[in-house]
Amino acid sequence: MTEKCVNLPAWTEKWPAPAKLNLMLRITGRRPDGYHLLQTVFQFIDLCDWIRFHPVDEDSVSLNQTLPGVSEADDLTVRAARLLKAEAGYAGGVRIEVEKNLPMGGGLGGGSSDAATTLVALNYLWGLGLPVERLIQLGLSLGADVPVFVFGQAAWGEGVGEKLEPIQVPECWTVVIRPDCHVNTGEIFSDKNLTRDSKSIRISDFIAGQHQNDCLDVVERRYQAVKDALVALSEFAEGRLTGTGACVFAQFDSEQSAKSAYRSLTAKWQCYLVKGVNESPLYAKLRAVENIS
Repeated sequence: MTEKCVNLPAWTEKWPAPAKLNLMLRITGRRPDGYHLLQTVFQFIDLCDWIRFHPVDEDSVSLNQTLPGVSEADDLTVRAARLLKAEAGYAGGVRIEVEKNLPMGGGLGGGSSDAATTLVALNYLWGLGLPVERLIQLGLSLGADVPVFVFGQAAWGEGVGEKLEPIQVPECWTVVIRPDCHVNTGEIFSDKNLTRDSKSIRISDFIAGQHQNDCLDVVERRYQAVKDALVALSEFAEGRLTGTGACVFAQFDSEQSAKSAYRSLTAKWQCYLVKGVNESPLYAKLRAVENIS
């Protein structure tokens, strides 16, 4: 494929890579390859990493700055860009600049979201025109959480998280606490005490209030800081774990009540005051960029 560029203003934009919350997480089985079968509900929040893409003439993909403990070759944005280049036969290159706001190992999907934003943004900036369905397939090869960020809508997820169905859930004001620990997802999913046989439920069951997280007991037992954060949140609303954590969250009926809890909790905890959103900010940005190009 020959190179195809869109208007220069599009390359000056910052692209959001939003966080997600798992509003429910049930483990219903395990595949022969070891991957767990899940039922989950994803919703985005308006807390984002921000990514800039700088075009380069040579056939290369590089980072402005690597993340602590992550080599450039292992960085999910680099892997996503290289995968997209190979898929489309694109001859040019890119330098990627990431403003990191989402905590690593927090269960908010930061690395997966960065990868998804790279796929969606470069698909547009490079003029590739790959359909979203193909980008979702590419994303799945990078990680189980990448597809929902490419999908871009709050979703009911099944399989390993890649079978997605749009769902509308309340866009609540939410307080997220980041405990001072890094949860190893692999250790949680390999723990012998992890529940792996939860009964499958329907969307209507979730809406009626069934929003358990099957990882919670294992995470609380391994990480006292997560347990303590949930106790702190429970003074204001129901504390819940997102993914395997470490982040925990509580949803509130009003902005005022969320702000009140946030102000109280920030004295001891690293907190985020956020809003749940059913459409990813990534696609709002994509529409805006399409309008200026």
